Amino acid sequence: MKVRWFKLMINCYPPYLGTGIRVSKVTPDYRFLQVEMPLRWYNRNYVGTHFGGSLSSMADPFYMLMLINNLGPDYIVWDQAGSIEYRKPGRGRVKAVFEISQELLDEIRQQTVGGEKFIKPLTVDITDEAGDVVAHVSRTLYFRRKKRD
Repeated sequence: MKVRWFKLMINCYPPYLGTGIRVSKVTPDYRFLQVEMPLRWYNRNYVGTHFGGSLSSMADPFYMLMLINNLGPDYIVWDQAGSIEYRKPGRGRVKAVFEISQELLDEIRQQTVGGEKFIKPLTVDITDEAGDVVAHVSRTLYFRRKKRD
């Protein structure tokens, strides 16, 4: 899918539209993606900082979507689990930067050669405008090469 359409579809997706989460940058090869969220009245928690569920949503599907686009139709890619560790209150604009390396793609291909499943945890930090880590997110992804008929 072309990056322009991808960004438009994701940024118009109701759960992201409703929280103010938006994809601000994506490279054409889907190896770099940046997500941002400003602090607004509708995504604040009781004490006036970013709602934890919105912070978690910032990191939810992006590794999976990036890897689907990089591995292609011969692979099954599922976001299997996720966890988040809140490090400090999120105020102002926060962002998460996702990057996929060639080494990661090579590792996935190597581990799934015979159709075996491969489980890999990937992490991303959500940072504030000062660059301080607001939350550390871990996503566990499942990979398997599809069987050929």
